[in-house]
Formats: sequence, structure tokens, C-alpha cells
Amino acid sequence: MAHASGMHSLEFKLPDLGEGLTEAEIVRWLVEVGDLVTIDQPVVEVETAKAMVEVPCPYGGVVTARFGEEGTELPVGAPLITVAVGERPASGAGDTASEGSGNVLVGYGTSEAPARRRRVRQERPVSGGSATAVTTREGEPPALVNGQAGGSGTDDGPVPVISPLVRRLARQNGLDLRELTGSGPDGLILRADVEYALRAAGQGATAAPAAEPHPRVPQAPSPALASRSSAAAAPGEIRTPLKGIRGAVADKLARSRREIPDATCWVDADATELMRARAAMNAAGGPKISLLALLARICTAALARFPELNSTVDAEAREVVRFDHVHLGFAAQTDRGLVVPVVRDAHARDAESLTAEFARLTEAGRTGTLTPGELTGGTFTLNNYGVFGVDGSTPIINHPEAAMLGVGRIVPKPWVHEGELAVRQVVQLSLTFDHRVCDGGVAGGFLRYVADCVEQPAVLLRTL
Repeated sequence: MAHASGMHSLEFKLPDLGEGLTEAEIVRWLVEVGDLVTIDQPVVEVETAKAMVEVPCPYGGVVTARFGEEGTELPVGAPLITVAVGERPASGAGDTASEGSGNVLVGYGTSEAPARRRRVRQERPVSGGSATAVTTREGEPPALVNGQAGGSGTDDGPVPVISPLVRRLARQNGLDLRELTGSGPDGLILRADVEYALRAAGQGATAAPAAEPHPRVPQAPSPALASRSSAAAAPGEIRTPLKGIRGAVADKLARSRREIPDATCWVDADATELMRARAAMNAAGGPKISLLALLARICTAALARFPELNSTVDAEAREVVRFDHVHLGFAAQTDRGLVVPVVRDAHARDAESLTAEFARLTEAGRTGTLTPGELTGGTFTLNNYGVFGVDGSTPIINHPEAAMLGVGRIVPKPWVHEGELAVRQVVQLSLTFDHRVCDGGVAGGFLRYVADCVEQPAVLLRTL
């Protein structure tokens, strides 16, 4: 394929957005055919089973084709756009990087703000949905050096980064990925590498600002989506595709049931003193402490005593993998379905910090701005199903974790207190656990310790 002024096209494919996601739905195109884009400029907004993500393009040049209408679901590796870039590099090692499929995202680390989009006209179209020679409105070819608009022409080579989320995290914190050595296969730079570098530099990773929600324009189903429907609805039937977040949840729950031999134990506890302790804390002034945060503190203290439950099973290696950190997931119901955001390093947070993080992640879940990294990597889950007005449940473990603590509603009930019948605030606690990681003694000990802390919050002070 020839292009004017020695230009050639590079195809950018939908990358793996992290955490094993296999597909994404195009929500909104941010560029049009003929637009001039710079390296790392977001070109499309997609919705995965976990979050809304703006995908940046690793090439700088002129957009010659887009693939997929808004509302179309694409698999990872499918073409997104083609970009006409500058002179083809000399044959040799450089060809591989330049002609890559987008799996190695080149040019990361540029700090320029995305250029204002410029419309260019196409000289002649070619088959396959792409365009050939492009010029500016003034009739001059775009000044493209090493795939960038303008610039000095310096090319430090590709940076082995797959996930656009990793690229954006580094860019927001001013980190040059070319200075890092990746810990992944073939030197692939992972999110953990970026976070480690930021911690070593004394920085905290800055979360991406929540994007404003955009109205979605109803469109007719694309042929690609229609072909995935196995059968038409019969009279009286309503068929809902298991896709997006609903499909991801379905797959995960089914896998958990297939692979994990789970068991559940439960106990009723008198939560009156815990509720009094929370009321006293909030009456003292300062930020309000949530009940969920207090339950989380109890969870992390219990896991310190019974670390077998803070683990996962590597079935292939036939090994139990125990963690020395607690990344605490919590179930949250949103308009988009059930999500389980993860509070990183919950064991190192106090009640105030936990309250703030629960609030932040819950709001992000409601607005659909949770990132894949905020929805994965949990080591234990806290499930407060009492908000639905029910007393108990036997939840399915959040694969690949090994256990989940369930908390029912707290309601006044008759209770024997200090030898006399009284009305107390009672809650049912349940623990569902993977029987491969421990026996009933460990599970019962964990649950009993949690109940003791709920009934007598002072017990928790011994572990602080």
C-alpha cells in the first residue's frame, strides 16, 4: 500500500486492557477519519465488563480508517483504526517495532497535550475500508517525523507496554517508562512495575479523573452482534444477552461453582456494642466512620489470626498461595450490575481511611468509572447483603479468592444478655470458604473471632 510523501499505514488493534478481559464495546469515537492524532492521544472510549476506558493510540499520524460503529462489541486483537504515519524506517530491527500490531505500544512517555484535531481530506479511497494518500486542507502533506506530528525526530524505540491503563498511570505521575525494566514476560512493563517505581520515588499513584458520562445514542444492532444471538425469542419470552458486566459476572460465578469446593458456616452475634461504639466515634467530631469500615477492620484483624483464609489455590501447581497483604473486595450493587471493588492494602488502613476509600469506590461504581485495576486483585471479600433487608445468605466465592464474609441486616431481636432476656441489635454472620485451603476448625475460629469483635469491640484493641 503506497502513500503520498512516503507515508505508510499502521493498524492499531484493540489491546488487552488488563486483567484478562477479552472484549470491549465501542461507546464513543473520539476521532474521525481524516483527523490528525498525536502519540498517546485517546481515540475511542470503550466499555469492558469492568469499566469505561479511553484507549490511547500508540501512533501519531492521520486516521485513515475506523473499524466498528458505536455499540459494536470487538474482541481483543480486532482492528480499531489505521493511521498513516511518516517515512518507513530502514529495513532491520526497526521494522518490527514500527509495523507491530499495536501489542507493543510505541512512543509512550510523550508529555505533550493531545493536539487539536485537524480535518484532512482523503485523496483516493481503497478497498478494505481504509484510505490512501492524505493531505492537509492547504494541499501539503502533514509533517510527520517518526510517527509524530512535528517534533525533533528523536525515536528512542518501543516501550514494551500492553495496557493503556499502565501507560496512562505513568503519564499522570510524570514517569518515563523507558527508564523501567518490566517484570513481565520478555520485559513487559506491568502496572505493578509502575506502582513500585512511584513508591520508590516517594509518589503515590494518581488515579485517573472520572470521565463525565456521555449519553449513548440507541443504534440498530450490528451484524456482528446479531450473529451472536443463538435463537429468536418465542412468544412470551424476553431474551437478554449475557454480555458486558452481566456476562463477566455469570462466567466468574459459574467458574467458582465448578472449581471451588465451598462450605458455609454462620453464627448470630449481638451487635449492640458495636453500634454504640460507632455512634460514640461519630459523636466525637471529625469524619464519620461507616459500619462497613468497622467490619473491614474486624476482617483484617481476623485474617491476621487466620491467614489460611487470605489465600488462593493454584490448581495447576496443586499449591495454596497465601498472601501477606489484604486487598479487600466488597460487593456493591449498581445500575450496571454487581461489582466488587477492591480496597488495596486494607490491613494497613484505619477506620477513617477505609471509610473514605469505600465511599470513593462505591461512587465510582455507580458512575461506571471504576478501572479494571480497582475491580481485580482482591484476596478476600466482605459482602454486606444486609442492605437488601435479608438476614442470611450462602454467597458464591469471588473466584479465585478462598473466602467471603457475609453480613446480614442488624435488627432488634430477643437476646439473652447478662442472664436476662433483652431486646438487642442482632446480626447474622456467615463465612463461605474454600475447603481446600483449611478445615472447619480454622473457618470456625475465624468466624467466632469476628463475632467476638462485633459483640465486644474492645477485643479488637488487642490486635491493634
